[in-house]
Amino acid sequence: MNVIIIEDEKPSARRLQRMLAELGIEVQTMLHSVEEAINWFSANEHPDLIMLDIQLSDGLSFEIFDEIEVKSSIIFTTAYDEYALKAFKLNSIDYLLKPIDQDELEAAIKQFKNNRQQNTPNLQVDINQIRKMLINPMDRNYKERFTVKIGQHLKMIAVDDIECFYSENKGTYIYTSDKREYLVDRTLEQLDSVLNPTKFFRVNRKFFININKIKDIVSYTNSRLKIILNNFSEHELIVSREKVKDFKNWLE
Repeated sequence: MNVIIIEDEKPSARRLQRMLAELGIEVQTMLHSVEEAINWFSANEHPDLIMLDIQLSDGLSFEIFDEIEVKSSIIFTTAYDEYALKAFKLNSIDYLLKPIDQDELEAAIKQFKNNRQQNTPNLQVDINQIRKMLINPMDRNYKERFTVKIGQHLKMIAVDDIECFYSENKGTYIYTSDKREYLVDRTLEQLDSVLNPTKFFRVNRKFFININKIKDIVSYTNSRLKIILNNFSEHELIVSREKVKDFKNWLE
């Protein structure tokens, strides 16, 4: 059985590796960030099982699956709150609450092995389902404006005036309908929880786009889509192949 660990806290990753070794399982590799995981999956055969931390140093681990179609089974390791754990249980998704207990780890591995032996279907989880269920809709409070600093001044920008958000050179920028761009003090991961999902969609790792600012949608190579906004032309806007289906559903 091939197993990898994706965990940004190296001491926690090494501890989990030792715990798996006590169960006779050798870990193939340990990855510590979204970027590292994407590069590894692009160059290696995918394992049978991933021990996956949700929050990594450079973003949520869900971003890995936005770029790579991973066919491995997953056991989540999480320090999320009671609401999230209830969501996991209700959806029969395997998780281990940090700090991981040896007996619980052994039970999770045993269940995984039983599923494999019985050829139980649907061992892979719906990543978008997990992403959504970890956010309590009752707690969502979408932003209507952003405040940016321009010299010694502050400027308020309404979300309806924003064509897209994008990341570049470790910064996050707003591009507005009047063809201006502003540095905003948030990461794309932080924006994910404050932008109204009926208006904004993350088409790839670097871009959120506003549905009301789309000028055209064009078929692109490898079953992807190219988005043309009303004014933004600094970079090509490509919907990653794994997101095309969700993007089309979002448009409707």
